Amino acid sequence: MKNKKAMVMIPTYNEKENITKLIGEILKLKDSGKIKDDIGVVVVDDNSPDGTWKLVENYSKKDKRVNLLLRKKNRGRGLAGIDGFKYCLRHKAEYVIEMDADFSHNPKHIPALLKEIKRHDVVLGSRSVRGGKQLSRGIIRYLITYFANLYIRLLLGLKVRDCNSGYRCFRRKVLEEINLDSLRSKGPDIVQEVLFKAHLKGFRIKEVPIVFKERVKGKSKLGLKHLYKGYLMVLKLGVSRERCR
Repeated sequence: MKNKKAMVMIPTYNEKENITKLIGEILKLKDSGKIKDDIGVVVVDDNSPDGTWKLVENYSKKDKRVNLLLRKKNRGRGLAGIDGFKYCLRHKAEYVIEMDADFSHNPKHIPALLKEIKRHDVVLGSRSVRGGKQLSRGIIRYLITYFANLYIRLLLGLKVRDCNSGYRCFRRKVLEEINLDSLRSKGPDIVQEVLFKAHLKGFRIKEVPIVFKERVKGKSKLGLKHLYKGYLMVLKLGVSRERCR
């Protein structure tokens, strides 16, 4: 079977401590033969004050597989994700892998995502299936994650255990058919909205186990404000689902 092009899309904001190492580990998977598909990386940076984008720009001059999409207006995790997806489609990617830059998503799971995407339309890196784990989290964070997933599954009718996973692989046709321009999420709730739209279209969704680890370097951007907006967006999506019945 002819190799297909996969692109890893990484939204960033102030990730200078992680980004070059992460890119190196992703590309090493191809160089070492652990993945057969051709692979590229696009970092979608919201004009980070710490110079993350500059590090990526310098990296791209040494390796043509690395790309920078620098955004200076309308910043936000959701909007960056949408622009990143569009970039991957323009650059002829057949598979698009979305992941965070803080090493909570270990690149070592990319081969498993690409293996399963050959038989499914969306593949999620999941903490909540057999073999999946989340490390360095206390009981409070664990309970928040558990009940958040329960809330999302009930409202949106999803048969997915880890609805909050931002570590995913999509076939090209999924991103083409969910209509990226119709997405409303500007923040991290883009994760649930894209998953919900893929579900409504009837795409085959598969979960594979990953080990999720809290970031070691840098600061998390996900706070209570983002969580509140995310749950509100899920409620709106759930209401729209009921109206369509």
